Amino acid sequence: MIFVSTSRLRAKRIHFRTKKYRSPDGLPTDICLFTILSIPRQTKTKSLPLKQLAVLLIKRKSDTFGEQWALPGGFSHESETLDECAYRELKEETNIDRDVHIEQLKTYYYPGRDPRGWIPSVAYVSLVHEDLLKHAQANDDASDAQLFPIEEAFALNLAFDHREILTDALQRVREQMLQTTIAKAFLPDEFTLSELLQVIETVVPSFSAKDRGNFERRLLATTRRQGLLEPVLSADGQPVYSTEFSNSPAKLYRFTGFTPIAMIY
Repeated sequence: MIFVSTSRLRAKRIHFRTKKYRSPDGLPTDICLFTILSIPRQTKTKSLPLKQLAVLLIKRKSDTFGEQWALPGGFSHESETLDECAYRELKEETNIDRDVHIEQLKTYYYPGRDPRGWIPSVAYVSLVHEDLLKHAQANDDASDAQLFPIEEAFALNLAFDHREILTDALQRVREQMLQTTIAKAFLPDEFTLSELLQVIETVVPSFSAKDRGNFERRLLATTRRQGLLEPVLSADGQPVYSTEFSNSPAKLYRFTGFTPIAMIY
């Protein structure tokens, strides 16, 4: 095995960068951070709150697209991976320093997408429970950070190509909502089937479970889903119920950890 010193590798990389290969001006990450906002209903009886899918946007204060709303993000450091950059930006923009759902969406580049130069961007999708966003804050290159309902976000004149990124991210989340267990990102550890159904319908408006009984039977069947959910049991092995959003006790469930694989064959 042949070892090459770090200094020689660094010098060789700089030589290639300056003499032969042109490098982008920087490689930033942009993050589509989705959450579901709960809006209490003004009713005399107990009921689930209204739910609204929202995305976090920051108001830029730089010379480029200044005072326009944009997705949070920033340039990666040479000493970190792109995933590490995305998590760092998430921390800076939201104060979140715990594990949350985050995944890479795709790379965006076409000539002229950024007036500052040759700058591609790697977009990420993050799903965060609203309770973790109580202390969202703007960082140094932003004057404000706010959660916008999806419809309001699309009505804004977003900076760069962030409307395209947001469109793709929303499509990804809607597909995964029906194919994976990402709904857990928007739910407490223990929840009722009504809460789960409401999350699905909030993210995917076209989804409708008109027959609640069939929805429950399909969801709890173990033949195809191998136990996607399990009932919450008390210390003596009895099912646990909740009356938080209903006058009638509703059974509590939790995800088992099993993730189904969608197949077309």
